[in-house]
Amino acid sequence: MPKIGMEPLRRKALIDATISAIGARGSLDVTMSEIAGRAGVSSALAHHYFGAKDELLFATMRHILSELNADTRRALRLAGTARQRVSALVAVSFSDEQFQPETIAAWLAFYVEAQKSSALRRLLRVYARRLHSNLMSGLTGILTRAEADRVAEATAALIDGLYIRRALKEGVPHAATAIALVEDYLETKLSGRSLP
Repeated sequence: MPKIGMEPLRRKALIDATISAIGARGSLDVTMSEIAGRAGVSSALAHHYFGAKDELLFATMRHILSELNADTRRALRLAGTARQRVSALVAVSFSDEQFQPETIAAWLAFYVEAQKSSALRRLLRVYARRLHSNLMSGLTGILTRAEADRVAEATAALIDGLYIRRALKEGVPHAATAIALVEDYLETKLSGRSLP
């Protein structure tokens, strides 16, 4: 008889194991057996909770996005000005919780897989729209709407590009360097503006 309340814990363990396995392999070419072993459960239990591997991969991407969204909401609540909102979004994108080697590898693998999977492509579109909208919420307080749209698009591209570049390098990610690069770009676009 299964223990009451274990399902959420096992689901979370399987999702964490998926991120770890993808990070170690550097691709989505991982098996349910490998993921289950990392989570300390049987393959049968992994299949019971998620069905096919694709469903577990989808749940993992949803989890990553959910965590990013929760971190973003917390950071935006603390931002007092429009400029602080933009910086908060940049900082969250490269926070210790988000900018980990395994998570970076998972993002890159999901971007690649989204070329073939409409479900993952939809999730990545949600992420892109949310990031753009959150950036616009700060930038429209500083720039015209058209300028804000261009700067938001470029800032999002820088964030995504830095994840891709980081995934292709060895060693520990340097969040401070990534943040500084994005902030340098923002300073060039926002210098001389009246910052609320």
